[in-house]
Amino acid sequence: MTTRSGQGNAPADPGLEAIMSERRQLMNIAYRLLGSLAEAEDAVQETYTRWYTMSPQQRDAVESPGAWLTTVTSRICLNLLGSARARRETYVGEWLPEPLPDRTEWATGRPGGTTADPADRVTLDESVNLAFLVVLESMTPAERVAFILHDVFCHSFAEVAEIVGRTPAACRQLASSARRRIRASRPSATPAAERAGTIRDFKQAWEAQDIDALIGLLDPDATAIADGGGLAATFLHPIEGSERIAYAWMEIARRRPGDMALLERTVNGQPGLVAVQAGVTVTVFAFDVAGDRITRIWVVRNPEKLRRWTTARVSHRWRNTAPDARS
Repeated sequence: MTTRSGQGNAPADPGLEAIMSERRQLMNIAYRLLGSLAEAEDAVQETYTRWYTMSPQQRDAVESPGAWLTTVTSRICLNLLGSARARRETYVGEWLPEPLPDRTEWATGRPGGTTADPADRVTLDESVNLAFLVVLESMTPAERVAFILHDVFCHSFAEVAEIVGRTPAACRQLASSARRRIRASRPSATPAAERAGTIRDFKQAWEAQDIDALIGLLDPDATAIADGGGLAATFLHPIEGSERIAYAWMEIARRRPGDMALLERTVNGQPGLVAVQAGVTVTVFAFDVAGDRITRIWVVRNPEKLRRWTTARVSHRWRNTAPDARS
């Protein structure tokens, strides 16, 4: 199996720098597979642990270290996806993927840390927007791995088969099934600038407690889902319908502390909002927009999923261009 990150022809005994240069690629794969940066970091760390616990002779025998690292990371993620379904049965309320800030707003989430290692950052593109990640959650672990590795990272089905333990033909069918799920979700094609305008209008209507304006900005069949993980107060079940969502957001506005600020920020490469209190990000709002109407709102309040967020640049505004996919 070859790696798509440029290390497929690495020497048989690469130095630390060559091996660690694969970390960015591994983090990008693991986050898309798991929807959790914390779990992705653990998976990549476990991969490197396995590499360095091999004897020098065993490492010398690896023809392509980059491919070996990718295979091991993907298999670890596949196993984690299988166990995650059982863990989430006991999760309090709805489970949502961990949201990511814009690359200029990245924080480590570690005590005393302010700037993350660039190798830990995840490239923000259409394959990590929250709408896409939520659809991935509906897939079986094998479907998710086959789709991400083949359709997003361009590995062959023969390479994917080596990881998931199935035939290339079976992996082709898994990826095809995953694509049908993606198409059925009707992902929005609304340009980022139009999304930003709609969300800004929503923010202004919310702050003005203008319920008619809120209803007008929401699709009649809109859905709102929140993730507090039992660690932060929020609604436990999805809210459906524009009027019910608007009234719920009016109640949130009335209860909002006076020192809480609502800021425009980029969430997983798309325009979103964050609520900040006492210098701490307490809520992240991600949106899906079709035309000029909001169709979905995802609310993440679980503090364990907000550790990478920082409020250092409170004047940050959305860009009208797509995020830099080369980060």
